Amino acid sequence: MIRLSPSDRVLMAFIYAALALLAFTTFYPFWNAAVISFNKGSDTMLGGVTFWPRAFTWENYEIVFNDKRILTAFGVSVLRTVVGTVLSVLATALFAYGLSKRELMGRKFYMVVCIITMYFSGGLIPTFLLIRELGMMNSFWVFIIPSLISVWNMIIFRTFFQELPAGLEESAKMDGCGNWGTFIRIVMPLSGPVVATLGLFTAVYHWNDWFLPSIYITNQDLFPIQTMLKQILSSNIMSEQMSQMDSAAQGRLGQMQTVTTKSLSMATMMVATVPIMLVYPFVQKYFVKGVLVGSLKG
Repeated sequence: MIRLSPSDRVLMAFIYAALALLAFTTFYPFWNAAVISFNKGSDTMLGGVTFWPRAFTWENYEIVFNDKRILTAFGVSVLRTVVGTVLSVLATALFAYGLSKRELMGRKFYMVVCIITMYFSGGLIPTFLLIRELGMMNSFWVFIIPSLISVWNMIIFRTFFQELPAGLEESAKMDGCGNWGTFIRIVMPLSGPVVATLGLFTAVYHWNDWFLPSIYITNQDLFPIQTMLKQILSSNIMSEQMSQMDSAAQGRLGQMQTVTTKSLSMATMMVATVPIMLVYPFVQKYFVKGVLVGSLKG
């Protein structure tokens, strides 16, 4: 056991105190939002609600789950996240697998073109015009196709594939596997840490994105939960929020005079945040290994 000098102990105490303060400042805003979501809105307006609900209630969540718009938006977010993550990871991995082959003609040229797109884009207006010409306005696929390939993720996949022993693919081909069979049966199962890590990053992007739907989607039935939350947070008057609710939710809200825009927005925020947070514990162990294993070799 290493003995620490008095100066080292003071330094360690300072480091732990700084880390504790950082953890508190990071976690507290989320905790306070959860507390407000379980507190009566009229009581929250009086101030002083910090660490624990002063007037506990389920009313805010009853309003959220009785609003069909929010439930529909939640379903759109789930579908977008699942479909977008699966297709994006598969397409990016397949693209990276091709570029990992040293015998591919024009390989360096393709990499240069891909890297250029990481630093330069056509801009918002040209992209909007392109999406409109492709007929993807007010379409579910506008969530999926434009972000199907991630160059950064492709580079990590490509580096990982290049580190795989060449003998694995050679033995697979001797057993009768073609390129597709080798990729699906050999390469992808060995890429578990990278797939889990990059899949989580992609899922978080799809779940949290509110900006893209606000540009390309005008049909509220296609709004994801984050865009719906943005609308709620932008509403400064409770009557404006009520006018967008269905009749059942309005009737329920009329019986709950303690609900405010702030309490309702905090409840919606919890509904929009907690599901993606629950995914982290299951893939956390892949984070360091998945990212580092794809960046050890250029």
